[in-house]
Amino acid sequence: MNRLSCLAVLTGVLFCVGPAEARTVYRCVKNNTVSLSTAPEPGSKCQKKEIEDDAAKVPNLWGNLGAIKGTLYEGTLNGQTVYTTRKLPGFEPVLKFFVATPKDSPAHVGLGKVSKPRLDMYASEFKAASKAHKVDDAFLRAIAHAESGFNPAATSAKGAQGLMQLMPNTAKELGVSNPYQSKESINGGAKMLKQLLARYKGDYAKAAAAYNAGAGAVAKFGGIPPYRETVSYVDKVLALHARYRKAMKLPPLHPQMTAAQ
Repeated sequence: MNRLSCLAVLTGVLFCVGPAEARTVYRCVKNNTVSLSTAPEPGSKCQKKEIEDDAAKVPNLWGNLGAIKGTLYEGTLNGQTVYTTRKLPGFEPVLKFFVATPKDSPAHVGLGKVSKPRLDMYASEFKAASKAHKVDDAFLRAIAHAESGFNPAATSAKGAQGLMQLMPNTAKELGVSNPYQSKESINGGAKMLKQLLARYKGDYAKAAAAYNAGAGAVAKFGGIPPYRETVSYVDKVLALHARYRKAMKLPPLHPQMTAAQ
């Protein structure tokens, strides 16, 4: 199987590459992560799938994982050339790929829309929380704007609460007794963002991604998780952050601190 046909069957896009025949693909799960391979992967639980080259559409073998960015790797297993989307020992990268699966993973969706900055909303609360936790006031406002549109009574379908949309357990960990009280919510959100920015060494894109999808997802993917809603959320927050800094007459940030990686 050549590289083009491997990419086709492993990412869900079908190309005709010679006489029609069946391709064997293995859907492998290891540590709750999914990969596709042309042979069973060591240490993974794999299911064998047969795909006809002349099929109208390659079936979705990934599952409901949202938009996936990944790498196709090539290596040798038991004397056989193998292609896989998981980095195995001794395997080398062949090419990058992108595939959109039907549904996104369950990261909660930020509320509100990208619109003009609202410097009038809870100005003293944002200023105080920003100063107390040494978090950029403009970034704190951008998160609130994207999350709730500054609505202190907001509750998401996933259960996130208040102006900063804190999950109940997270609110408790941050010392927020009433997440629907705007001052408490803003202070809790600032405390969380301080922790995230310290963790990611000032990378606002990764901090926003972790605020939306969780630090575990950022660690799993080594950067912005390829969930469609999280990618859109990060783009929204970064756009708002730039608008708030401009409205507050603050200098623009260095591109490396704002570009989603």
